[in-house]
Amino acid sequence: MNITQAILRNYVGESHEQVVPITLFIAVLCLCLVIGHLLEENRWLNESITALLLGIVAGATILYLSKGESSRILTFDEKLFFIYLLPPIIFNAGFQVKKKQFFHNFLTIMLFGVTGVFISSSIVAAGSWWMFPKCGFHGLTIRDYLSIGTIFSSTDTVCTLQVLHQDETPLLYSLVFGEGVVNDATSIVLFNSVQKINVDKFTAHAAGTIILDFLYLFFTSTCLGVAAGLLAALILKGLYFGKHSSVREVALMMLMAYLSYMLAELLDLSGILTVFFSGVIMSHYAWHNVTESSRITTRHVFATMSFIAETFIFLYVGMDALDMEKWKMSVLSFWTSIGIYSILIFLILVGRAAFVFPLSMLSNFMNRRAQSTSSITAHHQTVIWWAGLMRGAVSIALAFKQFTHAGVTLDPNNATMVTTTIVVVLFSTVVFGFLTKPLISFLLPHSNSNIGDPKSPRENMRLPMLSFDESATTNIDRAKDNITMLIERPVYTVHSYWRRFDDAFMRPTFGGPRSSDPC
Repeated sequence: MNITQAILRNYVGESHEQVVPITLFIAVLCLCLVIGHLLEENRWLNESITALLLGIVAGATILYLSKGESSRILTFDEKLFFIYLLPPIIFNAGFQVKKKQFFHNFLTIMLFGVTGVFISSSIVAAGSWWMFPKCGFHGLTIRDYLSIGTIFSSTDTVCTLQVLHQDETPLLYSLVFGEGVVNDATSIVLFNSVQKINVDKFTAHAAGTIILDFLYLFFTSTCLGVAAGLLAALILKGLYFGKHSSVREVALMMLMAYLSYMLAELLDLSGILTVFFSGVIMSHYAWHNVTESSRITTRHVFATMSFIAETFIFLYVGMDALDMEKWKMSVLSFWTSIGIYSILIFLILVGRAAFVFPLSMLSNFMNRRAQSTSSITAHHQTVIWWAGLMRGAVSIALAFKQFTHAGVTLDPNNATMVTTTIVVVLFSTVVFGFLTKPLISFLLPHSNSNIGDPKSPRENMRLPMLSFDESATTNIDRAKDNITMLIERPVYTVHSYWRRFDDAFMRPTFGGPRSSDPC
């Protein structure tokens, strides 16, 4: 029995011992909603920072009542996070994504969200492996360092998205939002791949095994999510639940999404990737097969579940920051700890810059011949770099999964890494979060914020396609045109052909308006 439970038993009795912690936590969650509403007009603070600060206040109060022994109401369990809290957050991200911008910038988003994670993870892992011992921090294994790379490569872009205006900067908003969700999924997949390696024989072959395992998990999980979304769309379109009850429509979408997540976990795949692409596909097809009332309901219900889960996580992080058990267990001196924090923040800055600016130039090169397609300007690149500096819920969950068992650790090195992760998350969220608005206001003045972000070009729906009704010579000429277009405008060409395929085959089968219609 921990100290908090003893205090609760002393005040409320044994029969209410389990109910009171949950009641107190819900009360603080409600307080977050109220304060978040009052600060809605002030874009300096968002719900994440509010929840963190309230968590610290609540933790300090509990710490005072327990006479310095404990600051927590509830014990963190990574299974609770990965099974109940994270799925609604990721599914809602996929369901609410602006599909036209997301798919139009899909290759750039995947460059940032997948390739960028590998680059950032490598820099953070190698840098911590080289610099931690020089600061006097020893005892971590190769797997620990690789895990640290993935833990601190997971971003939290909520604060930046709250400052950006989607209508004024559609390209920038799409890239920041898309990279944020793909980044989280990629970090988790890479983290799971790292857990499978043999640290005693870590060679170039082992590194190649990590990459192959990642690719397998990424593509199979994506296919499973797409299949689940398409199946839900077919069922809703074929059976038309709305003629009897719109409740069944909403329930089916929720359960199919959660089923896809649990099935992926059962098959040792990435449930995060699966549920994300399940959300994208359901929004693209299944959402159009339900009644108008169900469309409104799903948007609000999924967003509400995601909001509550994310606020819950940040509230707990704020409380756990004052957990004296972990702080007392750490064997590092104050200045050594400061050195470790500084090293990680420095590596996050460098690792982020190492891929944002080069990959932005690569994306601009790929789109160099596309008509009316926006380029990623230097100011946009700076905003994208800054947006990914903040760390959040996924970093916390991965750290607890790597360095604790059911939220508890008896190893000083593991306790040090948990407290280090919490400090980095607190610092990056609060400090970088506070500086986000003035930075974006300076880089993207309101009057000029839409420069370089015109609307996505209207696809040429008469692009040359092969046809069985034409002669071989005509098809050869069209194939040459296809190859020329693909070389000169690869992103635009792939997206255009997908839109044609979607209109011709996918939407008639699974539901949804044609691309020429508003969606």
